[in-house]
Amino acid sequence: MVVIRGAAQNTATGATAGAPGVDVDVEIVRGTIETQQVDALVSPMVGHNPLSTRVGNTLFKIVGSQLTARFRKEAEEEMTPGDTVLVEGLPELPSNAVFFPSLVPWDDDDDGAAVQVLRLCINKILTSCENRGFGSVAFPVLGAGIALRFPDNVVARVLLEEVHEFQQNRAGRTPFMVRIVIHPNDEESFEVFKSVQETLQPDHESKRIIVLGKSGCGKSSLANTIFGEKLFTTNNSPNSGTRTCQAETKSVNGRSITLIETPGFLDAERSEDDMKPEIVRCITEWAPGPHAFLIVLKVEKFTEQEQAVITKICQYFSEEALKYAVIVFTHGDQLPKGLKIEEFVNQNKNLSDLVKRCGGRCHVIDNKYWKKTEEENYRSNKFQVAEMLNTIDKMTKVNKGSCYTNEMLQVVKGERQRVEQCIRLSSGNMSQQEIRNKAIINVLERLLIRSAGIATGALLSALLGVAEMVASTVGNFQNPSDVSALVTTERGRATVASAAQHGAVKGVLTGYNAAEGAETPGEAIHNAAEAVWNQCRSGQK
Repeated sequence: MVVIRGAAQNTATGATAGAPGVDVDVEIVRGTIETQQVDALVSPMVGHNPLSTRVGNTLFKIVGSQLTARFRKEAEEEMTPGDTVLVEGLPELPSNAVFFPSLVPWDDDDDGAAVQVLRLCINKILTSCENRGFGSVAFPVLGAGIALRFPDNVVARVLLEEVHEFQQNRAGRTPFMVRIVIHPNDEESFEVFKSVQETLQPDHESKRIIVLGKSGCGKSSLANTIFGEKLFTTNNSPNSGTRTCQAETKSVNGRSITLIETPGFLDAERSEDDMKPEIVRCITEWAPGPHAFLIVLKVEKFTEQEQAVITKICQYFSEEALKYAVIVFTHGDQLPKGLKIEEFVNQNKNLSDLVKRCGGRCHVIDNKYWKKTEEENYRSNKFQVAEMLNTIDKMTKVNKGSCYTNEMLQVVKGERQRVEQCIRLSSGNMSQQEIRNKAIINVLERLLIRSAGIATGALLSALLGVAEMVASTVGNFQNPSDVSALVTTERGRATVASAAQHGAVKGVLTGYNAAEGAETPGEAIHNAAEAVWNQCRSGQK
Protein backbone atom coordinates (compact mmCIF):
# COMPACT_ATOMS: atom_id res chain seq x y z
CA MET A 1 0.00 0.00 0.00
CA VAL A 2 1.25 3.48 -0.82
CA VAL A 3 -0.06 6.26 1.40
CA ILE A 4 1.10 9.90 1.39
CA ARG A 5 1.86 11.74 4.61
CA GLY A 6 4.17 14.58 5.64
CA ALA A 7 7.51 13.59 7.18
CA ALA A 8 10.85 14.92 8.38
CA GLN A 9 13.96 12.85 7.75
CA ASN A 10 17.50 13.07 9.10
CA THR A 11 18.88 13.85 5.66
CA ALA A 12 16.08 15.85 4.10
CA THR A 13 12.41 16.66 4.21
CA GLY A 14 9.81 15.22 1.94
CA ALA A 15 6.65 13.17 1.51
CA THR A 16 6.45 9.71 2.99
CA ALA A 17 4.25 6.85 1.90
CA GLY A 18 3.50 4.57 4.77
CA ALA A 19 1.39 4.08 7.86
CA PRO A 20 1.21 1.88 10.93
CA GLY A 21 0.60 -1.70 9.85
CA VAL A 22 1.88 -1.07 6.33
CA ASP A 23 4.94 -3.23 5.59
CA VAL A 24 6.48 -1.14 2.79
CA ASP A 25 7.07 2.57 3.35
CA VAL A 26 7.93 4.81 0.41
CA GLU A 27 9.68 8.09 1.18
CA ILE A 28 10.26 10.84 -1.35
CA VAL A 29 12.90 13.11 0.19
CA ARG A 30 15.15 16.02 -0.73
CA GLY A 31 18.82 15.19 -0.28
CA THR A 32 21.89 13.57 -1.83
CA ILE A 33 22.05 9.84 -2.51
CA GLU A 34 25.57 9.35 -1.16
CA THR A 35 24.64 10.59 2.35
CA GLN A 36 21.70 8.23 2.91
CA GLN A 37 21.96 5.99 5.99
CA VAL A 38 20.31 2.90 4.52
CA ASP A 39 21.21 -0.75 4.01
CA ALA A 40 21.75 -0.22 0.28
CA LEU A 41 21.72 2.56 -2.25
CA VAL A 42 21.43 2.42 -6.03
CA SER A 43 23.87 3.85 -8.59
CA PRO A 44 22.71 3.44 -12.22
CA MET A 45 25.21 2.80 -15.00
CA VAL A 46 25.29 2.53 -18.78
CA GLY A 47 26.50 -0.86 -19.93
CA HIS A 48 29.34 -2.22 -17.77
CA ASN A 49 30.81 1.06 -16.52
CA PRO A 50 30.05 2.05 -12.87
CA LEU A 51 31.41 5.57 -13.51
CA SER A 52 29.17 6.33 -16.50
CA THR A 53 26.64 8.37 -14.49
CA ARG A 54 26.76 11.30 -12.08
CA VAL A 55 25.94 9.10 -9.07
CA GLY A 56 28.77 6.68 -9.88
CA ASN A 57 31.27 9.51 -10.22
CA THR A 58 30.12 11.02 -6.92
CA LEU A 59 30.63 7.69 -5.14
CA PHE A 60 34.05 7.30 -6.75
CA LYS A 61 35.13 10.70 -5.37
CA ILE A 62 34.22 9.47 -1.87
CA VAL A 63 35.46 5.87 -2.03
CA GLY A 64 38.26 6.11 -4.58
CA SER A 65 39.70 3.23 -6.63
CA GLN A 66 38.42 0.73 -4.07
CA LEU A 67 34.98 1.20 -5.63
CA THR A 68 36.01 0.10 -9.11
CA ALA A 69 38.21 -2.70 -7.71
CA ARG A 70 35.31 -4.16 -5.73
CA PHE A 71 33.02 -3.72 -8.72
CA ARG A 72 35.35 -5.71 -11.02
CA LYS A 73 35.58 -8.44 -8.41
CA GLU A 74 31.79 -8.83 -8.16
CA ALA A 75 30.83 -8.24 -11.79
CA GLU A 76 30.50 -10.98 -14.38
CA GLU A 77 32.78 -10.74 -17.39
CA GLU A 78 29.78 -10.65 -19.71
CA MET A 79 26.99 -8.34 -18.59
CA THR A 80 23.76 -7.65 -20.43
CA PRO A 81 21.24 -4.83 -19.91
CA GLY A 82 19.10 -5.65 -16.89
CA ASP A 83 21.93 -7.22 -14.89
CA THR A 84 22.87 -5.74 -11.51
CA VAL A 85 26.11 -5.80 -9.54
CA LEU A 86 26.05 -5.63 -5.73
CA VAL A 87 29.12 -4.20 -3.98
CA GLU A 88 29.22 -4.44 -0.18
CA GLY A 89 31.48 -3.24 2.58
CA LEU A 90 32.58 0.23 1.44
CA PRO A 91 33.44 1.85 4.81
CA GLU A 92 33.54 5.43 3.46
CA LEU A 93 29.78 5.32 2.76
CA PRO A 94 26.99 5.44 5.38
CA SER A 95 25.20 2.64 3.49
CA ASN A 96 26.23 -1.01 3.72
CA ALA A 97 25.96 -1.84 0.02
CA VAL A 98 25.60 -0.35 -3.47
CA PHE A 99 23.58 -1.80 -6.35
CA PHE A 100 24.83 -1.00 -9.88
CA PRO A 101 22.01 -1.74 -12.37
CA SER A 102 22.96 -1.88 -16.07
CA LEU A 103 20.48 0.33 -17.95
CA VAL A 104 20.10 1.45 -21.56
CA PRO A 105 19.42 5.04 -22.68
CA TRP A 106 15.84 6.25 -23.17
CA ASP A 107 14.42 5.29 -26.56
CA ASP A 108 11.37 7.63 -26.64
CA ASP A 109 8.99 4.72 -25.97
CA ASP A 110 6.98 4.71 -22.73
CA ASP A 111 6.86 0.91 -22.72
CA GLY A 112 9.84 0.13 -24.96
CA ALA A 113 13.03 -1.81 -24.34
CA ALA A 114 14.63 0.87 -22.15
CA VAL A 115 11.63 0.93 -19.81
CA GLN A 116 11.49 -2.88 -19.66
CA VAL A 117 15.19 -2.99 -18.69
CA LEU A 118 14.53 -0.33 -16.04
CA ARG A 119 11.63 -2.36 -14.63
CA LEU A 120 13.74 -5.52 -14.58
CA CYS A 121 16.57 -3.82 -12.68
CA ILE A 122 14.25 -2.30 -10.07
CA ASN A 123 12.60 -5.66 -9.53
CA LYS A 124 15.97 -7.41 -9.16
CA ILE A 125 17.18 -4.83 -6.64
CA LEU A 126 14.03 -5.07 -4.49
CA THR A 127 14.04 -8.87 -4.62
CA SER A 128 17.73 -8.99 -3.69
CA CYS A 129 17.07 -6.68 -0.72
CA GLU A 130 14.31 -9.04 0.42
CA ASN A 131 16.48 -12.15 0.03
CA ARG A 132 19.41 -10.62 1.91
CA GLY A 133 17.29 -9.27 4.75
CA PHE A 134 17.94 -5.61 3.99
CA GLY A 135 15.49 -3.24 5.68
CA SER A 136 15.98 -0.19 3.47
CA VAL A 137 17.17 0.93 0.04
CA ALA A 138 17.64 4.40 -1.49
CA PHE A 139 17.07 5.16 -5.18
CA PRO A 140 18.09 8.34 -7.02
CA VAL A 141 15.90 9.67 -9.87
CA LEU A 142 16.94 6.55 -11.72
CA GLY A 143 18.05 7.11 -15.32
CA ALA A 144 17.08 10.79 -15.53
CA GLY A 145 20.62 12.13 -16.00
CA ILE A 146 22.56 13.14 -19.09
CA ALA A 147 23.80 9.60 -19.81
CA LEU A 148 20.40 7.83 -19.80
CA ARG A 149 18.00 10.75 -20.53
CA PHE A 150 14.80 9.23 -19.08
CA PRO A 151 11.97 11.78 -18.56
CA ASP A 152 11.16 12.37 -14.88
CA ASN A 153 7.54 11.31 -15.28
CA VAL A 154 8.55 7.97 -16.83
CA VAL A 155 11.07 7.26 -14.05
CA ALA A 156 8.50 8.19 -11.39
CA ARG A 157 5.77 6.03 -12.90
CA VAL A 158 7.97 2.97 -13.44
CA LEU A 159 9.76 3.14 -10.08
CA LEU A 160 6.58 3.63 -8.02
CA GLU A 161 4.67 0.98 -9.98
CA GLU A 162 7.44 -1.57 -9.43
CA VAL A 163 7.61 -0.77 -5.72
CA HIS A 164 3.84 -1.20 -5.46
CA GLU A 165 4.05 -4.52 -7.35
CA PHE A 166 6.86 -5.67 -5.05
CA GLN A 167 4.77 -4.85 -1.98
CA GLN A 168 1.81 -6.80 -3.32
CA ASN A 169 3.82 -9.93 -4.11
CA ARG A 170 6.59 -10.08 -1.48
CA ALA A 171 6.63 -13.17 0.70
CA GLY A 172 7.76 -11.51 3.93
CA ARG A 173 5.90 -8.95 6.01
CA THR A 174 8.78 -7.39 7.90
CA PRO A 175 8.97 -3.59 7.61
CA PHE A 176 10.86 -2.39 4.54
CA MET A 177 11.60 1.17 3.48
CA VAL A 178 12.16 2.48 -0.05
CA ARG A 179 13.58 5.99 -0.12
CA ILE A 180 13.56 8.00 -3.35
CA VAL A 181 16.18 10.73 -3.03
CA ILE A 182 15.85 13.88 -5.13
CA HIS A 183 18.55 16.54 -5.18
CA PRO A 184 17.57 19.69 -3.22
CA ASN A 185 17.91 21.83 -6.37
CA ASP A 186 15.68 19.58 -8.48
CA GLU A 187 12.26 21.06 -7.69
CA GLU A 188 10.69 19.78 -10.91
CA SER A 189 11.51 16.11 -10.22
CA PHE A 190 10.25 16.42 -6.66
CA GLU A 191 6.87 17.73 -7.83
CA VAL A 192 6.61 15.05 -10.54
CA PHE A 193 7.28 12.22 -8.08
CA LYS A 194 4.77 13.59 -5.56
CA SER A 195 2.12 13.88 -8.28
CA VAL A 196 2.67 10.37 -9.62
CA GLN A 197 2.70 8.99 -6.09
CA GLU A 198 -0.70 10.53 -5.37
CA THR A 199 -2.25 9.03 -8.51
CA LEU A 200 -1.24 5.55 -7.33
CA GLN A 201 -2.84 5.84 -3.89
CA PRO A 202 -5.72 3.51 -2.95
CA ASP A 203 -9.34 4.55 -3.53
CA HIS A 204 -10.10 5.12 0.16
CA GLU A 205 -7.25 7.57 0.61
CA SER A 206 -7.44 11.35 0.33
CA LYS A 207 -9.77 12.67 -2.36
CA ARG A 208 -9.60 16.13 -3.94
CA ILE A 209 -13.07 17.35 -4.92
CA ILE A 210 -13.85 20.62 -6.74
CA VAL A 211 -17.27 22.21 -6.18
CA LEU A 212 -18.68 24.04 -9.21
CA GLY A 213 -21.91 25.91 -9.91
CA LYS A 214 -23.54 29.26 -10.57
CA SER A 215 -23.69 32.04 -8.01
CA GLY A 216 -26.20 31.35 -5.23
CA CYS A 217 -26.75 27.66 -5.98
CA GLY A 218 -25.53 26.55 -2.55
CA LYS A 219 -21.91 25.47 -3.10
CA SER A 220 -20.76 26.65 0.35
CA SER A 221 -23.76 25.05 2.06
CA LEU A 222 -23.03 21.75 0.28
CA ALA A 223 -19.38 21.85 1.37
CA ASN A 224 -20.41 22.55 4.98
CA THR A 225 -22.97 19.74 4.86
CA ILE A 226 -20.36 17.25 3.64
CA PHE A 227 -17.95 18.27 6.42
CA GLY A 228 -20.67 18.51 9.07
CA GLU A 229 -19.48 21.93 10.24
CA LYS A 230 -19.33 25.49 8.94
CA LEU A 231 -15.89 25.83 7.33
CA PHE A 232 -17.08 27.71 4.24
CA THR A 233 -18.84 31.08 4.49
CA THR A 234 -22.39 31.05 3.13
CA ASN A 235 -24.02 34.08 1.52
CA ASN A 236 -27.75 34.76 1.22
CA SER A 237 -27.44 37.55 -1.39
CA PRO A 238 -28.03 36.86 -5.12
CA ASN A 239 -24.35 37.52 -5.82
CA SER A 240 -21.48 35.10 -5.33
CA GLY A 241 -20.09 34.99 -1.81
CA THR A 242 -16.92 33.20 -2.94
CA ARG A 243 -14.35 35.49 -4.55
CA THR A 244 -11.35 33.14 -4.56
CA CYS A 245 -10.85 29.39 -4.43
CA GLN A 246 -11.03 28.06 -0.87
CA ALA A 247 -9.79 24.59 0.12
CA GLU A 248 -10.45 22.72 3.37
CA THR A 249 -9.49 19.17 4.35
CA LYS A 250 -11.27 16.94 6.86
CA SER A 251 -11.95 13.26 7.52
CA VAL A 252 -15.49 12.24 6.51
CA ASN A 253 -16.78 8.69 7.03
CA GLY A 254 -13.21 7.39 7.31
CA ARG A 255 -12.00 9.24 4.21
CA SER A 256 -9.69 12.22 3.99
CA ILE A 257 -11.53 14.75 1.82
CA THR A 258 -10.23 18.03 0.40
CA LEU A 259 -13.06 20.24 -0.85
CA ILE A 260 -12.12 23.12 -3.16
CA GLU A 261 -14.89 25.68 -3.56
CA THR A 262 -14.77 27.94 -6.63
CA PRO A 263 -16.33 31.34 -7.44
CA GLY A 264 -19.81 31.16 -8.93
CA PHE A 265 -20.30 31.10 -12.67
CA LEU A 266 -22.38 33.87 -14.28
CA ASP A 267 -21.85 36.26 -11.35
CA ALA A 268 -23.50 39.53 -12.41
CA GLU A 269 -21.05 41.60 -10.36
CA ARG A 270 -17.89 39.96 -11.63
CA SER A 271 -16.36 39.86 -15.10
CA GLU A 272 -15.27 36.60 -16.66
CA ASP A 273 -11.71 37.91 -16.95
CA ASP A 274 -11.73 38.45 -13.19
CA MET A 275 -13.13 34.98 -12.41
CA LYS A 276 -11.26 32.89 -15.00
CA PRO A 277 -7.87 32.83 -13.21
CA GLU A 278 -9.47 31.51 -10.02
CA ILE A 279 -11.29 28.72 -11.87
CA VAL A 280 -8.08 27.69 -13.63
CA ARG A 281 -6.09 27.89 -10.40
CA CYS A 282 -8.25 25.20 -8.78
CA ILE A 283 -6.77 22.74 -11.29
CA THR A 284 -3.22 23.96 -11.78
CA GLU A 285 -2.42 24.46 -8.09
CA TRP A 286 -3.99 21.33 -6.63
CA ALA A 287 -1.86 18.87 -8.60
CA PRO A 288 -2.14 16.32 -9.99
CA GLY A 289 -5.82 17.26 -10.32
CA PRO A 290 -9.18 16.51 -8.68
CA HIS A 291 -10.67 13.04 -8.26
CA ALA A 292 -14.16 14.47 -8.70
CA PHE A 293 -16.21 17.53 -9.64
CA LEU A 294 -19.44 18.24 -7.79
CA ILE A 295 -21.68 20.26 -10.14
CA VAL A 296 -24.24 21.99 -7.93
CA LEU A 297 -27.80 22.73 -9.09
CA LYS A 298 -30.97 23.66 -7.20
CA VAL A 299 -34.08 21.47 -7.18
CA GLU A 300 -35.92 23.79 -9.55
CA LYS A 301 -36.53 24.31 -13.25
CA PHE A 302 -33.53 23.57 -15.46
CA THR A 303 -33.41 26.80 -17.46
CA GLU A 304 -31.14 28.25 -20.12
CA GLN A 305 -29.07 29.82 -17.34
CA GLU A 306 -28.29 26.42 -15.80
CA GLN A 307 -27.45 25.11 -19.27
CA ALA A 308 -25.12 28.08 -19.76
CA VAL A 309 -23.26 27.11 -16.56
CA ILE A 310 -22.74 23.57 -17.87
CA THR A 311 -21.50 24.99 -21.17
CA LYS A 312 -19.01 27.19 -19.30
CA ILE A 313 -17.77 24.23 -17.26
CA CYS A 314 -17.16 22.24 -20.42
CA GLN A 315 -15.39 25.22 -22.00
CA TYR A 316 -13.05 25.58 -19.04
CA PHE A 317 -12.43 21.90 -18.31
CA SER A 318 -13.55 20.12 -21.54
CA GLU A 319 -16.25 17.47 -21.93
CA GLU A 320 -13.79 14.99 -20.41
CA ALA A 321 -14.48 16.55 -16.98
CA LEU A 322 -17.98 15.01 -16.95
CA LYS A 323 -16.38 11.56 -16.61
CA TYR A 324 -15.31 12.78 -13.15
CA ALA A 325 -18.51 14.67 -12.30
CA VAL A 326 -21.43 14.10 -9.93
CA ILE A 327 -24.53 16.31 -10.12
CA VAL A 328 -25.59 17.39 -6.62
CA PHE A 329 -28.91 19.14 -6.06
CA THR A 330 -29.44 21.53 -3.15
CA HIS A 331 -32.76 22.68 -1.62
CA GLY A 332 -33.92 19.06 -1.43
CA ASP A 333 -37.04 20.09 0.51
CA GLN A 334 -38.40 21.36 -2.84
CA LEU A 335 -38.41 17.75 -4.06
CA PRO A 336 -42.05 16.53 -3.97
CA LYS A 337 -42.67 13.98 -1.22
CA GLY A 338 -42.22 10.39 -2.31
CA LEU A 339 -40.16 11.44 -5.34
CA LYS A 340 -36.48 10.50 -5.65
CA ILE A 341 -34.00 12.77 -7.35
CA GLU A 342 -33.59 10.41 -10.32
CA GLU A 343 -37.34 10.67 -11.00
CA PHE A 344 -37.16 14.45 -10.78
CA VAL A 345 -34.27 14.47 -13.28
CA ASN A 346 -36.19 12.32 -15.77
CA GLN A 347 -38.94 14.96 -15.98
CA ASN A 348 -36.67 17.26 -18.02
CA LYS A 349 -34.90 16.00 -21.13
CA ASN A 350 -31.99 18.46 -20.98
CA LEU A 351 -31.39 17.71 -17.31
CA SER A 352 -31.70 13.97 -17.93
CA ASP A 353 -29.19 14.20 -20.78
CA LEU A 354 -26.75 16.07 -18.52
CA VAL A 355 -26.94 13.41 -15.79
CA LYS A 356 -26.44 10.70 -18.42
CA ARG A 357 -23.29 12.50 -19.61
CA CYS A 358 -22.13 12.29 -15.99
CA GLY A 359 -22.61 8.53 -15.88
CA GLY A 360 -26.04 8.75 -14.22
CA ARG A 361 -24.49 10.10 -11.01
CA CYS A 362 -26.73 12.45 -9.00
CA HIS A 363 -27.62 13.12 -5.34
CA VAL A 364 -29.62 15.63 -3.34
CA ILE A 365 -29.18 17.43 0.01
CA ASP A 366 -31.03 20.08 1.97
CA ASN A 367 -28.90 22.12 4.37
CA LYS A 368 -31.91 23.65 6.16
CA TYR A 369 -34.46 20.90 6.76
CA TRP A 370 -32.60 17.59 6.45
CA LYS A 371 -29.95 18.11 9.13
CA LYS A 372 -31.47 15.99 11.91
CA THR A 373 -33.35 13.38 9.91
CA GLU A 374 -32.60 9.72 10.70
CA GLU A 375 -29.52 8.47 8.90
CA GLU A 376 -31.28 5.67 7.00
CA ASN A 377 -33.97 8.02 5.70
CA TYR A 378 -33.66 9.08 2.03
CA ARG A 379 -34.36 12.70 3.06
CA SER A 380 -31.31 12.79 5.31
CA ASN A 381 -28.08 14.63 4.65
CA LYS A 382 -26.10 11.89 6.42
CA PHE A 383 -27.61 9.30 4.10
CA GLN A 384 -27.06 11.41 0.97
CA VAL A 385 -23.45 12.35 1.87
CA ALA A 386 -22.59 8.69 2.52
CA GLU A 387 -24.15 7.71 -0.82
CA MET A 388 -22.36 10.57 -2.58
CA LEU A 389 -18.95 9.48 -1.26
CA ASN A 390 -19.68 5.88 -2.27
CA THR A 391 -20.55 7.15 -5.75
CA ILE A 392 -17.21 8.99 -5.93
CA ASP A 393 -15.39 5.81 -4.83
CA LYS A 394 -17.11 3.81 -7.58
CA MET A 395 -16.40 6.52 -10.14
CA THR A 396 -12.71 6.50 -9.15
CA LYS A 397 -12.58 2.75 -9.75
CA VAL A 398 -14.18 3.18 -13.19
CA ASN A 399 -11.55 5.84 -13.94
CA LYS A 400 -8.85 3.37 -12.75
CA GLY A 401 -7.85 5.60 -9.85
CA SER A 402 -6.82 8.45 -12.09
CA CYS A 403 -7.38 12.12 -11.37
CA TYR A 404 -8.84 14.56 -13.87
CA THR A 405 -5.89 16.11 -15.68
CA ASN A 406 -6.58 18.46 -18.56
CA GLU A 407 -3.52 18.58 -20.82
CA MET A 408 -4.35 22.13 -21.86
CA LEU A 409 -4.39 23.30 -18.25
CA GLN A 410 -1.08 21.57 -17.56
CA VAL A 411 0.33 23.56 -20.47
CA VAL A 412 -1.22 26.66 -18.87
CA LYS A 413 0.73 26.02 -15.68
CA GLY A 414 4.12 25.84 -17.41
CA GLU A 415 3.44 28.63 -19.89
CA ARG A 416 1.96 30.79 -17.14
CA GLN A 417 5.23 30.76 -15.24
CA ARG A 418 7.09 31.94 -18.35
CA VAL A 419 4.59 34.73 -19.06
CA GLU A 420 4.60 35.79 -15.38
CA GLN A 421 8.34 36.37 -15.61
CA CYS A 422 7.91 38.55 -18.71
CA ILE A 423 5.13 40.58 -17.05
CA ARG A 424 7.15 40.95 -13.85
CA LEU A 425 10.02 42.57 -15.74
CA SER A 426 7.74 45.32 -17.05
CA SER A 427 4.94 45.33 -14.47
CA GLY A 428 5.84 48.37 -12.44
CA ASN A 429 3.91 48.17 -9.16
CA MET A 430 1.62 45.20 -9.98
CA SER A 431 1.13 42.74 -7.11
CA GLN A 432 2.05 39.08 -7.48
CA GLN A 433 -1.64 38.10 -7.65
CA GLU A 434 -2.29 40.69 -10.38
CA ILE A 435 0.69 39.39 -12.35
CA ARG A 436 -0.53 35.80 -12.00
CA ASN A 437 -4.09 36.64 -13.06
CA LYS A 438 -2.89 38.59 -16.09
CA ALA A 439 -0.58 35.72 -17.11
CA ILE A 440 -3.36 33.11 -16.85
CA ILE A 441 -5.72 35.19 -18.99
CA ASN A 442 -2.97 35.83 -21.56
CA VAL A 443 -2.09 32.13 -21.88
CA LEU A 444 -5.70 30.96 -21.98
CA GLU A 445 -6.59 33.42 -24.71
CA ARG A 446 -3.69 32.24 -26.86
CA LEU A 447 -4.62 28.59 -26.30
CA LEU A 448 -8.27 29.23 -27.17
CA ILE A 449 -7.21 30.93 -30.39
CA ARG A 450 -4.86 28.05 -31.25
CA SER A 451 -7.53 25.47 -30.38
CA ALA A 452 -10.04 27.17 -32.68
CA GLY A 453 -7.58 27.04 -35.57
CA ILE A 454 -6.61 23.43 -34.93
CA ALA A 455 -10.22 22.23 -34.61
CA THR A 456 -11.28 24.02 -37.80
CA GLY A 457 -8.30 22.71 -39.73
CA ALA A 458 -8.85 19.13 -38.56
CA LEU A 459 -12.60 19.14 -39.26
CA LEU A 460 -12.46 20.71 -42.72
CA SER A 461 -9.48 18.62 -43.80
CA ALA A 462 -11.23 15.45 -42.61
CA LEU A 463 -14.34 16.31 -44.62
CA LEU A 464 -12.33 17.27 -47.69
CA GLY A 465 -10.25 14.11 -47.32
CA VAL A 466 -13.40 11.98 -47.57
CA ALA A 467 -14.72 14.06 -50.47
CA GLU A 468 -11.45 13.65 -52.33
CA MET A 469 -11.48 9.89 -51.76
CA VAL A 470 -15.07 9.56 -53.01
CA ALA A 471 -14.39 11.73 -56.08
CA SER A 472 -11.35 9.68 -57.04
CA THR A 473 -13.04 6.29 -56.64
CA VAL A 474 -16.67 6.78 -57.60
CA GLY A 475 -15.73 6.92 -61.27
CA ASN A 476 -14.52 3.34 -61.00
CA PHE A 477 -17.84 2.04 -59.66
CA GLN A 478 -19.99 0.04 -62.08
CA ASN A 479 -23.37 0.47 -60.37
CA PRO A 480 -25.06 2.22 -57.39
CA SER A 481 -24.52 -0.78 -55.11
CA ASP A 482 -20.78 -0.17 -55.35
CA VAL A 483 -21.29 3.35 -53.98
CA SER A 484 -23.50 2.15 -51.13
CA ALA A 485 -20.76 -0.30 -50.13
CA LEU A 486 -18.71 2.68 -48.93
CA VAL A 487 -20.90 3.08 -45.87
CA THR A 488 -22.62 -0.30 -45.53
CA THR A 489 -19.61 -2.65 -45.50
CA GLU A 490 -16.86 -2.86 -42.91
CA ARG A 491 -14.18 -2.42 -45.56
CA GLY A 492 -15.94 0.60 -47.05
CA ARG A 493 -16.36 2.27 -43.67
CA ALA A 494 -12.71 1.60 -42.90
CA THR A 495 -11.73 3.30 -46.17
CA VAL A 496 -13.83 6.36 -45.35
CA ALA A 497 -12.45 6.50 -41.80
CA SER A 498 -8.89 6.26 -43.09
CA ALA A 499 -9.46 9.13 -45.51
CA ALA A 500 -10.98 11.26 -42.75
CA GLN A 501 -8.14 10.49 -40.37
CA HIS A 502 -5.48 11.26 -42.97
CA GLY A 503 -7.17 14.58 -43.76
CA ALA A 504 -7.57 15.50 -40.10
CA VAL A 505 -3.90 14.86 -39.33
CA LYS A 506 -2.85 17.22 -42.14
CA GLY A 507 -5.44 19.75 -41.03
CA VAL A 508 -4.14 19.99 -37.46
CA LEU A 509 -0.83 21.44 -38.60
CA THR A 510 -2.52 23.68 -41.17
CA GLY A 511 -4.93 25.05 -38.56
CA TYR A 512 -2.17 25.52 -35.98
CA ASN A 513 -0.03 27.58 -38.38
CA ALA A 514 -3.02 29.55 -39.67
CA ALA A 515 -3.94 30.63 -36.13
CA GLU A 516 -0.53 32.25 -35.64
CA GLY A 517 -1.06 35.98 -35.32
CA ALA A 518 -4.86 35.78 -34.99
CA GLU A 519 -6.28 38.12 -32.37
CA THR A 520 -9.53 36.23 -31.66
CA PRO A 521 -10.87 32.63 -31.96
CA GLY A 522 -13.16 33.83 -34.76
CA GLU A 523 -10.21 35.17 -36.71
CA ALA A 524 -8.36 31.90 -36.16
CA ILE A 525 -11.34 29.92 -37.52
CA HIS A 526 -11.50 32.17 -40.59
CA ASN A 527 -7.74 31.90 -41.24
CA ALA A 528 -7.75 28.11 -40.78
CA ALA A 529 -10.73 27.62 -43.11
CA GLU A 530 -9.10 29.79 -45.77
CA ALA A 531 -5.76 27.96 -45.43
CA VAL A 532 -7.38 24.50 -45.76
CA TRP A 533 -9.40 25.64 -48.78
CA ASN A 534 -6.35 27.14 -50.50
CA GLN A 535 -4.36 24.00 -49.75
CA CYS A 536 -7.12 21.88 -51.27
CA ARG A 537 -7.32 24.07 -54.40
CA SER A 538 -3.56 24.02 -54.92
CA GLY A 539 -3.60 20.23 -54.61
CA GLN A 540 -6.18 19.96 -57.37
CA LYS A 541 -4.11 21.96 -59.86
